[in-house]
Amino acid sequence: MKQTYGKTEKLKSKITIGKLFTEGKSVSAYPLRLVYVKTNFEDNVSIKTGVSVSKRNFKLAVDRNRVKRLLREAYRLNKNEHLATVSGQYAFMIMYSSKDMPKYEFVEKKMITLFQKFIKSETENL
Repeated sequence: MKQTYGKTEKLKSKITIGKLFTEGKSVSAYPLRLVYVKTNFEDNVSIKTGVSVSKRNFKLAVDRNRVKRLLREAYRLNKNEHLATVSGQYAFMIMYSSKDMPKYEFVEKKMITLFQKFIKSETENL
């Protein structure tokens, strides 16, 4: 499988994002939090993902954008090996909640932990 994060995989729908925060469940591996909801997409994508960094914690846009790039890269490189077994279609929102600027290795380790917690919580619900 390709390790891409293309346009079709990005979560952009305001309706779906609203549904995420009203009906969604969450798992966390501090400082990352994954809010997810099972949904149906018209295009043939199993997971659509968005990333978010609080303006309260990072005042400068360059810092927020750097953290978002790190989150997207860690997601892109690890989604195939960890989320390949997921059945159904999901909308994800990955949020970073610390005030410290992270290193990539730290973000990647926490992203893997987050995916494992998500898979565990979904297999328990089946």
